Amino acid sequence: MIVAGIDYSLTSPAICVHEGEKWNVENCTFYYLIDSIKKLVVNDQFKGMLYPTYKTDTERYDNLSKWSSVIVTRRNVGHCFIEGYAFNAVGRVFQIAENTGLLKYNLWKNGVEYDVFAPPSVKKYSTGKGNAKKELMYECFLEETGLNIRDELGITSDKQWNPLSDIVDSYYIAKMGYEKMLDKQ
Repeated sequence: MIVAGIDYSLTSPAICVHEGEKWNVENCTFYYLIDSIKKLVVNDQFKGMLYPTYKTDTERYDNLSKWSSVIVTRRNVGHCFIEGYAFNAVGRVFQIAENTGLLKYNLWKNGVEYDVFAPPSVKKYSTGKGNAKKELMYECFLEETGLNIRDELGITSDKQWNPLSDIVDSYYIAKMGYEKMLDKQ
């Protein structure tokens, strides 16, 4: 079974693709976009890419949705899981909605099924707390997997969270979706 978890955002999207019949972080490949070459890592498990340039918001949304759709279709993902909107978010909420709408459209257009999980459900699934902060999410990820993403990506500051928290979120979105798919079988 091949599933993907997408932590979709305007600034630092991340995708976790899991391939295999048993869940294991070693079966995960993490894709992410970043604006700094310092955090760009490309190896067997991490596939970082520089954030694409754009001139308009529409071009930005198109670039992001194409990036995501290409990964999902090339990896033959059978089902995607996306983190839904944070309804208490402030700021560019309409742009976030337009961006995500284009992703959903492109997934649909490419025949990729997807489900959406509410952010509190992903947090509760991964930490036991529906209002967990990114620090707790990372602690749980590190404890569960033993995979130190900070070291993998060369992130030395405790205040630096992109793309770290996005990768962690994509992991738990994929894992939660994977278990949902198992329950359906």
